[in-house]
Amino acid sequence: MTVPEHRTRVPLVAVLTANSISTAGTSLTAIGVPWFVLETTGSAGRAGVVAFCATLPIALSALVGGPVIDRIGRRRVSVGSDLACGLAVAAVPLLYYAGALAFWMLCALMAAVGLLHTPGSTARYVLVPDIAEHAGTTLARAASLFDAVSRGARMAGAALAGVLIALAGAENVLLLDAATFLTSALLVSLGLRRVAAAAPSRAAAPVSARAYGTELREGLSYLTGHRLLLAVVVTVLFVNGADQGWNAVLLPVHASAELGGATDIGLLAALYGAGGLAGALLYGAFGHRFSRRAVFTVCLLLCGAPRYTVAALTGTTTPLAVTMALSGVAGGMLNPILTTVIYTAVPDALRSRVSGVLTAGGELAMPVGGLAAGLLVEAAGADGALLAMGGVYLLAALGPLVFPAWRGMDGPGRAKTEEGDGGGVPPPRGSAARDLPVPGQGPQ
Repeated sequence: MTVPEHRTRVPLVAVLTANSISTAGTSLTAIGVPWFVLETTGSAGRAGVVAFCATLPIALSALVGGPVIDRIGRRRVSVGSDLACGLAVAAVPLLYYAGALAFWMLCALMAAVGLLHTPGSTARYVLVPDIAEHAGTTLARAASLFDAVSRGARMAGAALAGVLIALAGAENVLLLDAATFLTSALLVSLGLRRVAAAAPSRAAAPVSARAYGTELREGLSYLTGHRLLLAVVVTVLFVNGADQGWNAVLLPVHASAELGGATDIGLLAALYGAGGLAGALLYGAFGHRFSRRAVFTVCLLLCGAPRYTVAALTGTTTPLAVTMALSGVAGGMLNPILTTVIYTAVPDALRSRVSGVLTAGGELAMPVGGLAAGLLVEAAGADGALLAMGGVYLLAALGPLVFPAWRGMDGPGRAKTEEGDGGGVPPPRGSAARDLPVPGQGPQ
């Protein structure tokens, strides 16, 4: 990357603001759609099917999107993605009001959102190092700020969703989410006009199946040749599958049967988001003093399995609320660690395509997680499903303790990178991040 001639914070502010608005809106849909399905069908299995349809296209979109982002340009992809997603989300309540919304239509629209949302998120995510340089700040601080702002927006969106669903209905909440997509598109369009890294890549080869396949293979080859990144993807794959089951099925079913409904879902999600914001800020301020691997391992163990266990063993809001807040603090420290590791491990020329492969790998189990949670609820009850999915999370969280590849988290270049002097994790042999859905992040 080249240092910009004139430093300005406008691109960084525009991306952070757009991402926060889009994330808040996504929280509305993440709570509103499962609740809408439970209200209109009464079936946990159907809620799982919708979750499956919404997440299945994400892995494909992430995998093939990297070369597209480079050719079309990160700014154009982000804007186009937000516009298309806004229209698809708005179509759900509009068709419902017209009495024309069939279940297959809901599944198709959610699949469209999943397919189109990922390239836009990836485009903003891979711009962070460049807009950090424009702003004159370090990568570690920009990554922590990016995550902290997103978590704060997720917290606000979740709290607002619970209240709005109770007052106005889940279908009206989806209209508000559509408006957030449109606002995000406007901010990115205006704020990144003069950022060279956001423009189409002039170095990209002409569009052809052969060139496209070569670039995809480059991203996959880089990932498979880098043991730490491969370990990250495998762990995140299982964690995100369990988290998708929690967000899309298990928490809504538990809140409907045992707690106070949509309002309590909003409260619990907001507490988790508040804890995540605090955790991200704490790591940004003090995290560089400690071993990344040690912090990551402890936080991964604390942010997942405890909330599944508490939900299964209790039927009141207070114990789960406390657990969600504490788990959120632990989860908030995970994203800045992985984000910094990924940025320093992947060269700029490969960042879009490698980030796409990383995202695809991390999200591969999400469709199965939502569908499996719905089927488990109907087969073993809500408590059995909670314990089973919590067990999956716990096993995945033990990975950094068992596999040697994770020692690379504290490898060469860390100190220089976090002080903004360059350096980073050395690239793997023979090779020259969308927000990789890292643990504790929740739905995007």
